[in-house]
Amino acid sequence: MQSKPNRSFESEFEKDVYEGLTRYPKRLYSRYIYDEKGDKLFQKIMAMPSYYLTDTELGILEEHKTAIAEHFKSLGEAFELYELGAGDGKKTKILLREFVEQGLPFTYRPIDISAHVLQVLQKAVIAEIPEVHMDPIQGTYFNTLREIKHQSDRAKVVLFLGSNIGNLLHPQAVEFLRELKDCLGPKDMLFIGFDQKKDPQTILEAYDDKEGITAAFNKNLLHRINAELGGNFEIDAFRHWESYDPETGTARSFLVTESPQKIEIEALDLQVELDAWETIHTEISQKYDQKTIEWLCEQAT
Repeated sequence: MQSKPNRSFESEFEKDVYEGLTRYPKRLYSRYIYDEKGDKLFQKIMAMPSYYLTDTELGILEEHKTAIAEHFKSLGEAFELYELGAGDGKKTKILLREFVEQGLPFTYRPIDISAHVLQVLQKAVIAEIPEVHMDPIQGTYFNTLREIKHQSDRAKVVLFLGSNIGNLLHPQAVEFLRELKDCLGPKDMLFIGFDQKKDPQTILEAYDDKEGITAAFNKNLLHRINAELGGNFEIDAFRHWESYDPETGTARSFLVTESPQKIEIEALDLQVELDAWETIHTEISQKYDQKTIEWLCEQAT
Protein backbone atom coordinates (compact mmCIF):
# COMPACT_ATOMS: atom_id res chain seq x y z
CA MET A 1 0.00 0.00 0.00
CA GLN A 2 1.37 3.40 -0.95
CA SER A 3 0.13 6.74 0.25
CA LYS A 4 1.17 10.36 0.51
CA PRO A 5 1.22 12.35 3.75
CA ASN A 6 -0.63 15.64 4.15
CA ARG A 7 -3.08 14.86 1.38
CA SER A 8 -5.56 17.41 0.09
CA PHE A 9 -8.84 16.34 -1.47
CA GLU A 10 -11.24 17.97 -3.89
CA SER A 11 -14.35 16.43 -2.31
CA GLU A 12 -15.61 14.57 0.76
CA PHE A 13 -16.03 11.56 -1.51
CA GLU A 14 -12.30 11.53 -2.30
CA LYS A 15 -11.37 12.03 1.35
CA ASP A 16 -13.63 9.28 2.65
CA VAL A 17 -12.59 6.78 -0.02
CA TYR A 18 -8.91 7.45 0.69
CA GLU A 19 -9.30 7.13 4.45
CA GLY A 20 -11.57 4.10 4.19
CA LEU A 21 -9.24 2.12 1.94
CA THR A 22 -6.03 2.96 3.81
CA ARG A 23 -7.33 1.72 7.15
CA TYR A 24 -7.68 -1.84 8.40
CA PRO A 25 -10.20 -3.33 8.28
CA LYS A 26 -11.36 -1.38 5.24
CA ARG A 27 -14.68 0.39 5.02
CA LEU A 28 -16.59 2.69 2.67
CA TYR A 29 -19.61 4.79 3.60
CA SER A 30 -22.98 3.66 2.28
CA ARG A 31 -24.07 7.22 1.49
CA TYR A 32 -21.82 7.12 -1.57
CA ILE A 33 -23.81 4.26 -3.07
CA TYR A 34 -26.53 6.76 -3.95
CA ASP A 35 -25.96 8.19 -7.41
CA GLU A 36 -28.63 7.92 -10.11
CA LYS A 37 -28.00 4.19 -10.56
CA GLY A 38 -27.84 3.61 -6.80
CA ASP A 39 -31.11 5.49 -6.30
CA LYS A 40 -32.86 3.23 -8.81
CA LEU A 41 -31.45 0.10 -7.22
CA PHE A 42 -32.69 1.20 -3.83
CA GLN A 43 -36.18 1.73 -5.24
CA LYS A 44 -36.06 -1.91 -6.38
CA ILE A 45 -34.91 -2.99 -2.92
CA MET A 46 -37.84 -1.21 -1.29
CA ALA A 47 -40.24 -3.03 -3.63
CA MET A 48 -38.93 -6.50 -2.71
CA PRO A 49 -41.31 -8.66 -0.64
CA SER A 50 -38.45 -9.56 1.71
CA TYR A 51 -37.69 -5.91 2.47
CA TYR A 52 -40.34 -5.53 5.15
CA LEU A 53 -39.39 -2.01 6.25
CA THR A 54 -41.21 -0.10 3.51
CA ASP A 55 -44.61 -1.81 3.79
CA THR A 56 -44.46 -1.77 7.59
CA GLU A 57 -43.81 1.94 7.76
CA LEU A 58 -46.40 2.67 5.08
CA GLY A 59 -48.96 0.83 7.19
CA ILE A 60 -48.03 2.71 10.36
CA LEU A 61 -48.27 6.11 8.67
CA GLU A 62 -51.55 5.26 6.95
CA GLU A 63 -53.10 4.09 10.22
CA HIS A 64 -51.94 7.05 12.29
CA LYS A 65 -51.82 9.90 9.74
CA THR A 66 -54.77 11.77 11.27
CA ALA A 67 -53.31 11.65 14.78
CA ILE A 68 -49.92 12.75 13.45
CA ALA A 69 -51.46 15.72 11.67
CA GLU A 70 -53.37 16.68 14.81
CA HIS A 71 -50.15 16.56 16.81
CA PHE A 72 -48.35 18.88 14.40
CA LYS A 73 -51.38 21.15 14.33
CA SER A 74 -50.81 21.70 18.05
CA LEU A 75 -47.93 24.00 17.10
CA GLY A 76 -50.66 26.57 16.47
CA GLU A 77 -48.78 28.24 13.61
CA ALA A 78 -47.36 27.72 10.14
CA PHE A 79 -44.34 25.44 10.16
CA GLU A 80 -41.58 24.18 7.92
CA LEU A 81 -41.54 20.42 7.41
CA TYR A 82 -37.96 19.23 6.92
CA GLU A 83 -37.27 15.67 5.87
CA LEU A 84 -33.83 14.11 6.16
CA GLY A 85 -33.23 11.66 3.32
CA ALA A 86 -36.65 11.77 1.67
CA GLY A 87 -35.95 9.26 -1.11
CA ASP A 88 -38.91 8.84 -3.45
CA GLY A 89 -41.29 10.33 -0.87
CA LYS A 90 -43.69 7.38 -1.06
CA LYS A 91 -44.22 7.33 2.70
CA THR A 92 -44.07 11.07 3.20
CA LYS A 93 -46.78 11.69 0.62
CA ILE A 94 -49.24 9.92 2.94
CA LEU A 95 -48.63 12.66 5.48
CA LEU A 96 -48.54 15.47 2.92
CA ARG A 97 -51.99 14.53 1.63
CA GLU A 98 -53.37 14.40 5.18
CA PHE A 99 -51.83 17.77 6.07
CA VAL A 100 -53.41 19.33 2.97
CA GLU A 101 -56.81 17.81 3.75
CA GLN A 102 -56.67 19.15 7.31
CA GLY A 103 -55.56 22.58 6.09
CA LEU A 104 -52.23 22.65 7.95
CA PRO A 105 -50.12 25.67 6.93
CA PHE A 106 -46.68 24.25 6.09
CA THR A 107 -43.83 24.29 3.59
CA TYR A 108 -42.28 20.93 2.68
CA ARG A 109 -38.47 21.16 2.63
CA PRO A 110 -36.81 17.81 1.92
CA ILE A 111 -33.03 17.74 2.43
CA ASP A 112 -30.82 15.37 0.47
CA ILE A 113 -27.25 15.32 -0.77
CA SER A 114 -28.47 13.90 -4.11
CA ALA A 115 -29.77 16.47 -6.60
CA HIS A 116 -31.27 13.64 -8.66
CA VAL A 117 -33.36 12.40 -5.74
CA LEU A 118 -34.71 15.89 -5.06
CA GLN A 119 -35.60 16.49 -8.72
CA VAL A 120 -37.53 13.23 -8.96
CA LEU A 121 -39.29 13.90 -5.66
CA GLN A 122 -40.28 17.45 -6.60
CA LYS A 123 -41.77 16.33 -9.91
CA ALA A 124 -43.77 13.63 -8.15
CA VAL A 125 -45.14 15.94 -5.45
CA ILE A 126 -46.10 18.63 -7.97
CA ALA A 127 -47.91 16.05 -10.09
CA GLU A 128 -49.67 14.23 -7.25
CA ILE A 129 -50.24 16.89 -4.57
CA PRO A 130 -49.98 20.28 -6.30
CA GLU A 131 -51.34 22.07 -3.21
CA VAL A 132 -48.09 21.42 -1.36
CA HIS A 133 -45.67 24.32 -1.22
CA MET A 134 -42.31 22.62 -1.69
CA ASP A 135 -38.83 24.07 -1.32
CA PRO A 136 -36.17 21.32 -1.55
CA ILE A 137 -32.65 21.79 -0.22
CA GLN A 138 -29.57 20.04 -1.58
CA GLY A 139 -26.89 19.55 1.05
CA THR A 140 -25.96 17.75 4.22
CA TYR A 141 -28.42 17.55 7.08
CA PHE A 142 -26.64 19.48 9.77
CA ASN A 143 -25.08 22.21 7.67
CA THR A 144 -28.52 23.00 6.31
CA LEU A 145 -30.32 22.88 9.65
CA ARG A 146 -27.68 25.02 11.36
CA GLU A 147 -28.08 27.71 8.73
CA ILE A 148 -31.86 27.58 8.93
CA LYS A 149 -31.82 27.84 12.72
CA HIS A 150 -30.37 31.32 12.43
CA GLN A 151 -32.39 32.40 9.39
CA SER A 152 -35.96 31.38 10.16
CA ASP A 153 -38.24 32.06 13.11
CA ARG A 154 -40.89 29.62 11.90
CA ALA A 155 -41.49 26.42 13.82
CA LYS A 156 -39.76 23.35 12.40
CA VAL A 157 -40.88 19.74 12.23
CA VAL A 158 -38.07 17.36 11.26
CA LEU A 159 -38.94 13.97 9.76
CA PHE A 160 -36.37 11.18 9.87
CA LEU A 161 -38.22 8.15 8.53
CA GLY A 162 -37.20 4.82 7.07
CA SER A 163 -35.25 3.79 10.17
CA ASN A 164 -32.41 5.87 8.71
CA ILE A 165 -30.89 6.26 12.15
CA GLY A 166 -30.14 2.54 11.87
CA ASN A 167 -27.28 3.43 9.53
CA LEU A 168 -25.36 4.57 12.60
CA LEU A 169 -23.74 2.63 15.43
CA HIS A 170 -24.91 3.64 18.90
CA PRO A 171 -22.11 6.17 19.63
CA GLN A 172 -22.68 7.77 16.22
CA ALA A 173 -26.45 7.79 16.75
CA VAL A 174 -26.03 9.57 20.09
CA GLU A 175 -23.80 12.18 18.46
CA PHE A 176 -26.30 12.54 15.59
CA LEU A 177 -29.17 13.16 18.00
CA ARG A 178 -27.09 15.64 20.01
CA GLU A 179 -26.24 17.61 16.88
CA LEU A 180 -29.84 17.50 15.76
CA LYS A 181 -30.98 18.77 19.17
CA ASP A 182 -28.60 21.73 18.84
CA CYS A 183 -30.22 22.63 15.51
CA LEU A 184 -33.74 22.77 16.96
CA GLY A 185 -35.49 25.35 19.09
CA PRO A 186 -37.82 24.81 22.05
CA LYS A 187 -40.99 24.80 19.91
CA ASP A 188 -39.63 22.49 17.20
CA MET A 189 -40.51 18.80 16.83
CA LEU A 190 -38.65 15.65 15.75
CA PHE A 191 -40.54 12.72 14.20
CA ILE A 192 -38.22 9.72 13.91
CA GLY A 193 -38.56 6.04 13.02
CA PHE A 194 -36.71 3.10 14.60
CA ASP A 195 -36.74 -0.43 13.21
CA GLN A 196 -37.22 -2.73 16.18
CA LYS A 197 -35.71 -6.19 16.71
CA LYS A 198 -37.66 -9.13 15.31
CA ASP A 199 -37.11 -12.64 13.94
CA PRO A 200 -33.41 -12.68 12.98
CA GLN A 201 -34.16 -14.60 9.79
CA THR A 202 -36.61 -11.92 8.67
CA ILE A 203 -33.95 -9.26 9.14
CA LEU A 204 -31.26 -11.28 7.39
CA GLU A 205 -33.46 -11.94 4.36
CA ALA A 206 -34.29 -8.24 4.06
CA TYR A 207 -30.64 -7.45 3.37
CA ASP A 208 -29.59 -10.63 1.55
CA ASP A 209 -32.17 -11.08 -1.19
CA LYS A 210 -31.89 -14.03 -3.56
CA GLU A 211 -32.40 -11.71 -6.56
CA GLY A 212 -29.03 -10.07 -5.91
CA ILE A 213 -30.39 -6.51 -5.92
CA THR A 214 -28.77 -5.63 -2.58
CA ALA A 215 -25.49 -7.07 -3.84
CA ALA A 216 -25.66 -4.85 -6.93
CA PHE A 217 -26.57 -1.90 -4.73
CA ASN A 218 -23.48 -2.33 -2.55
CA LYS A 219 -21.22 -2.95 -5.54
CA ASN A 220 -22.40 0.33 -7.06
CA LEU A 221 -20.04 2.04 -4.64
CA LEU A 222 -17.11 0.37 -6.39
CA HIS A 223 -18.56 1.30 -9.79
CA ARG A 224 -18.60 4.93 -8.65
CA ILE A 225 -14.96 4.80 -7.55
CA ASN A 226 -13.97 3.26 -10.88
CA ALA A 227 -15.96 5.77 -12.94
CA GLU A 228 -15.38 8.97 -10.97
CA LEU A 229 -11.97 8.46 -9.40
CA GLY A 230 -10.25 6.31 -12.00
CA GLY A 231 -10.25 3.10 -9.98
CA ASN A 232 -9.74 -0.42 -11.31
CA PHE A 233 -11.69 -2.60 -8.90
CA GLU A 234 -12.48 -6.04 -10.40
CA ILE A 235 -16.08 -5.82 -9.31
CA ASP A 236 -17.11 -9.31 -10.43
CA ALA A 237 -14.49 -10.72 -8.04
CA PHE A 238 -16.43 -9.35 -5.06
CA ARG A 239 -19.13 -11.22 -3.16
CA HIS A 240 -21.77 -9.42 -1.12
CA TRP A 241 -21.98 -10.85 2.39
CA GLU A 242 -24.58 -10.04 5.04
CA SER A 243 -24.53 -10.81 8.75
CA TYR A 244 -26.92 -10.11 11.61
CA ASP A 245 -26.18 -10.28 15.33
CA PRO A 246 -29.47 -10.64 17.24
CA GLU A 247 -27.77 -9.75 20.53
CA THR A 248 -26.57 -6.32 19.45
CA GLY A 249 -29.25 -5.84 16.78
CA THR A 250 -26.60 -5.01 14.18
CA ALA A 251 -26.88 -6.05 10.53
CA ARG A 252 -23.68 -5.51 8.54
CA SER A 253 -22.98 -5.62 4.81
CA PHE A 254 -19.58 -6.45 3.38
CA LEU A 255 -17.97 -6.78 -0.01
CA VAL A 256 -15.53 -9.71 0.08
CA THR A 257 -12.95 -10.21 -2.66
CA GLU A 258 -12.59 -13.84 -3.70
CA SER A 259 -9.10 -13.28 -5.11
CA PRO A 260 -6.14 -10.96 -4.45
CA GLN A 261 -6.40 -7.54 -6.09
CA LYS A 262 -4.04 -4.65 -6.66
CA ILE A 263 -6.19 -1.56 -6.76
CA GLU A 264 -5.07 1.72 -8.28
CA ILE A 265 -7.17 4.87 -7.90
CA GLU A 266 -5.83 7.51 -10.23
CA ALA A 267 -7.51 10.59 -8.73
CA LEU A 268 -6.12 9.73 -5.29
CA ASP A 269 -2.68 8.60 -6.50
CA LEU A 270 -3.35 5.56 -4.36
CA GLN A 271 -2.44 1.90 -4.58
CA VAL A 272 -4.13 -0.65 -2.34
CA GLU A 273 -3.55 -4.39 -2.13
CA LEU A 274 -6.42 -6.67 -1.15
CA ASP A 275 -5.77 -10.21 0.02
CA ALA A 276 -8.09 -13.02 -1.00
CA TRP A 277 -11.22 -12.97 1.21
CA GLU A 278 -10.43 -9.51 2.56
CA THR A 279 -13.49 -7.43 3.36
CA ILE A 280 -14.71 -3.91 2.73
CA HIS A 281 -17.47 -2.95 5.17
CA THR A 282 -20.15 -0.95 3.30
CA GLU A 283 -23.37 -0.77 5.32
CA ILE A 284 -24.82 -1.07 8.78
CA SER A 285 -28.47 -1.37 9.75
CA GLN A 286 -29.11 -1.19 13.46
CA LYS A 287 -32.23 -2.69 15.04
CA TYR A 288 -33.57 -1.56 18.41
CA ASP A 289 -35.56 -2.59 21.43
CA GLN A 290 -37.44 -0.07 23.58
CA LYS A 291 -34.74 0.05 26.25
CA THR A 292 -32.10 0.97 23.68
CA ILE A 293 -34.28 3.72 22.18
CA GLU A 294 -34.82 5.22 25.63
CA TRP A 295 -31.08 4.97 26.35
CA LEU A 296 -30.25 6.82 23.11
CA CYS A 297 -32.66 9.62 24.03
CA GLU A 298 -31.21 9.91 27.50
CA GLN A 299 -27.63 10.04 26.20
CA ALA A 300 -28.52 12.72 23.65
CA THR A 301 -29.98 15.16 26.18
